[in-house]
Amino acid sequence: MSTAADPGPPLIALEGLRKTYGGHGGAPAVEVLHGIDLTIRAGEFVAIVGSSGSGKSTLMHLLGCLDRPSAGRYLFAGRDVAQLDADALARLRREAFGFVFQGYHLIPTESAQENVEVPAVYAGTPGPQRAARARALLARLGLAERLDHRPHQLSGGQQQRVSIARALMNGGRIVLADEPTGALDSASGREVMALFDELADAGHTVILITHDREVAQRARRVIELRDGRIVGDSGADARCFQAKSASSAHGAGASSYEFDSSESPDATRGALREALRTAWRTMCLHRVRTALTLLGIVIGVASVIVMLAVGEGARQRVVAQLGTMGTTILYVSSRPPPTGGAASPITEDDLAALAALPEIRRVLPVIGDPITVRRGGADRSTYVFAAGSEMPAVHRWAVARGRYFTDVEDRELAPLVVLGHKAAAHFFPDDPEPIGLQLLIGNSQFEVIGVMAERGADSGAQDYDDMVFIPYRAGRARVYQVQVQPDYVVIEARTAADVLPAEAAIRRTLAARHGGREDFGIGNAGARLQAEAETRRSMALMLGLVAAVSLVVGGIGVMNVMLMAVRERTREIGIRMATGARRSDILRQFMVEAVLVTLTGGAVGVAIGLAVGGALIASKVPIVFSLTAIAGAFVCAVATGLVFGFMPARQAAALDPVVALSSE
Repeated sequence: MSTAADPGPPLIALEGLRKTYGGHGGAPAVEVLHGIDLTIRAGEFVAIVGSSGSGKSTLMHLLGCLDRPSAGRYLFAGRDVAQLDADALARLRREAFGFVFQGYHLIPTESAQENVEVPAVYAGTPGPQRAARARALLARLGLAERLDHRPHQLSGGQQQRVSIARALMNGGRIVLADEPTGALDSASGREVMALFDELADAGHTVILITHDREVAQRARRVIELRDGRIVGDSGADARCFQAKSASSAHGAGASSYEFDSSESPDATRGALREALRTAWRTMCLHRVRTALTLLGIVIGVASVIVMLAVGEGARQRVVAQLGTMGTTILYVSSRPPPTGGAASPITEDDLAALAALPEIRRVLPVIGDPITVRRGGADRSTYVFAAGSEMPAVHRWAVARGRYFTDVEDRELAPLVVLGHKAAAHFFPDDPEPIGLQLLIGNSQFEVIGVMAERGADSGAQDYDDMVFIPYRAGRARVYQVQVQPDYVVIEARTAADVLPAEAAIRRTLAARHGGREDFGIGNAGARLQAEAETRRSMALMLGLVAAVSLVVGGIGVMNVMLMAVRERTREIGIRMATGARRSDILRQFMVEAVLVTLTGGAVGVAIGLAVGGALIASKVPIVFSLTAIAGAFVCAVATGLVFGFMPARQAAALDPVVALSSE
């Protein structure tokens, strides 16, 4: 052949190619290929023939970039394949090669059409175009009525034709067939070989690996391999070039190739959609296993939601109860200073100075002592609580009937009284509405204007419901005439966070006004109650953490199932890699499956958690759902899938294509 007819560098050129297995960890090294030199041009129909163990399949794996040589060079379209990274090799397999295996290597969960579409998915071919081409290829190969059949529903010959259609999906510039008739009966074998003849006539480069010399004779060039060495090559036969010349329109430029590992956004989106579709189908096909996997996530999410809701409900109930006792309240009273001497009284000016502090909302002076209270023939020593009109607001205490006195009435020394719940029942047992009636407190008449709601007693204190409440100034003028200062002062901080700053401000203010003498005491009831509320909050958090353990257990279940899935689907991984999937595509595939499992489990867990919470609410259990807790549980479920699914996914992505394809 003249130089003028030479189209340029050969499509495939092997120079001193060697492949050695073993030699690691004490295992003996076994060299399978011994310095292979081989050139294949575009458009050739080549048969590589040899007995079992001659190195044929190893050579095919190297030619198809499924494996790397131990030594020597492999030039594809003039470029050393050793210089290509994993993604570039994946793209080369996807765009230049089509594989036809002896065992068909179809994905068992996919239909015939879906199996054919796999290479185009990773090439970024749009869905409608991809489906149309797959249907056309299958129809051309006589499988128009078998598009939706899965591999187990097809005969061996039909499965091999699906494999050939898949090899041609992205163009099939080079068709690599490994013992394509080895598992077929004679009739099916003849049909498959006729297809290869057609492909060769159409200008495809066909490389046939076989041990059957009769099959090899159908090729236009026969290369004989024995013990890892080429011992025969009919490449000088002009027929190999006649086929190329007859199909120059197809073969022209076939030995050129653009080596680029970058991927288009369409390819990434297509691979993601394929991952989602495959993940959902896998979940549906393995319903029992999926349900058991979901169970851990569902229990974890539902437990977190319910536990935190119960804990928050208990906490809010406690806080509400503590609020009636004053979570922002401090008590101030006179006392002798530690250095000795008499205590200075707390004056009206002191109270005004304290009320002006920015950390303080209300200042309530209180005088209280047991006083004889009479109503008709009933009399009893009752604690008479003299305080300002803001007492109900400070103590978070509602009036059940009637009203409470006003600040104006306090300043006018109005003789008004509000009864505690039990005091009203004692003094007016036959009159449920004592409003407007009179009580004698000490020696002064007071008109009943209201009855407080039932409250109960603080720990160790007199029962509030037995008390009666009168205006502070009226009390000093009419009942406690000898009292020159309040027994104590109730001070309400603006917020719970202001309690400690308010205590410090009170201490500074009174010390300054009393000449530096600390002749007063401050009781921080708010800090004590807040500490109790914080304890409740910690308990709720502990319940949430205990429930979160279920999520971790569920995540471990996801990891175990994904590891099993990788083992079960190792051959599928090899098929996808052979058809052009990158390592990132395989990683994405299994990560999507793990996340989809946890997303589904998280959604079901949220639904069950809300349902259980609804049942508890119906049972009068105080619970409070938190959107933050619900969202947090759901996000944690997804994060669990990501964390525990990553290791199996990475393990799948790291598989060697040849090892994966040969797995059982």
